[in-house]
Amino acid sequence: MNLHDIEVFHAVMISGGAGRASELLGTSQPTVSRTIANLERSIGFSLFDRVRGRLIPTRDGRLFHEEVQRNLIGLDRLQAAAARIREVGEGSLRIASLAALGQVLIPRAVTRFLQHFSDARISLQIRTSSVVKDLVASGQVDLGLAADEIDVSGVQTTVFATPRAVCVFSRDHPLAGRDVITPADFARYPLLALSPEDTVRKAMDRALAAANVEPKIVVETPFSSTVVTLAGEGAGIGIANPLAIDHASFSRVSTAPFEPAIYFRALLLRPPDAPRSRLVEAFLSALYETRNASARG
Repeated sequence: MNLHDIEVFHAVMISGGAGRASELLGTSQPTVSRTIANLERSIGFSLFDRVRGRLIPTRDGRLFHEEVQRNLIGLDRLQAAAARIREVGEGSLRIASLAALGQVLIPRAVTRFLQHFSDARISLQIRTSSVVKDLVASGQVDLGLAADEIDVSGVQTTVFATPRAVCVFSRDHPLAGRDVITPADFARYPLLALSPEDTVRKAMDRALAAANVEPKIVVETPFSSTVVTLAGEGAGIGIANPLAIDHASFSRVSTAPFEPAIYFRALLLRPPDAPRSRLVEAFLSALYETRNASARG
């Protein structure tokens, strides 16, 4: 037996004869008849009685067709699965990200992705950049987004985004409405600072030192989202990644560019020698589309 013979037999059974089956399969009636004869020889019993040129299913033929139908349902499922895999692939997509992107940008990208690929399952971890790198390097996640202060040995890296840092403060803050914030402004208000190892924090420290400003740091945190929340509550002013500011936060904070310009730098990390995956590539497309839409917005 082979699959082609089974498909011809099934076509004869559902169409009612060799002639109609040949039309259904796009072949000739003699070819259908020969295939049925070959199948009967291979299985060792008659599938049809030949009555005045017609194929009449035998009892054994009907029993065999019931089994064929059950197995063809399984084949249809395999074909449908193959089609899904051709489109995007199935299974889980594992992502790790620093908080600045993982709390706003990536959820938006996930939502965009799932609108087209609802069968995919996604695991999203929000970790520090160094932990993200370790997860990617060990193959525990498929994609990672991290800040550029990490050691990138053992992973594939691509620069993903370089948004300009903004100063954040409450809506009723005295700085609200300013077109630009300078180091001199940091001398007058409590400072919500990123962690000392953050590259943007280091650049801010250099800018403040060059202006002979010694700020009063009241909070240090590795997360731009925490700086934004504290600023919205009136705890002080700070430098934050604009991609970490969601719609709700925009209703509570004002923002203005910091001068001199400072830029965050986020890296896209892949495991070493990562195989091509339609699932990963499709998500990356949604991720870049979301990044571009955020930049325009």
